Amino acid sequence: MQYQVSTPEEYLEVLEDDWRKGKLLEIRALILSFSPKLEEFIHYKMLAYGGQEEYVFHLNAQKHYVGLYVGDIQKIDPGGSLLAEFDCGKGCIRIKRKDKVNAQNLGTFIEQALILWREGKDLSC
Repeated sequence: MQYQVSTPEEYLEVLEDDWRKGKLLEIRALILSFSPKLEEFIHYKMLAYGGQEEYVFHLNAQKHYVGLYVGDIQKIDPGGSLLAEFDCGKGCIRIKRKDKVNAQNLGTFIEQALILWREGKDLSC
């Protein structure tokens, strides 16, 4: 879903108050816990994390899932073991209602992505 907002605060205010908001807030907290100084923006009408016009994550509440967009997942988790329990595309992790954010390896994946991004590695598709 797309929201006509210009700041992360506005995005969180207009987000429907349902299970998706709870999941999105959990994932957002996880991202910021690994990198508290990471800048949070609105980019492509969704939350974006990075700095200096370079983004490592995009986060958005879709109709049936919360999407965490990361470029090319294979560049971060070549074996696919960290995200085995999630529904993933090439660059999107779909977190659904039944998924437990903190009980999965999602935190390890996010931490690994941030390490590679800070090293200047190309994570794009």
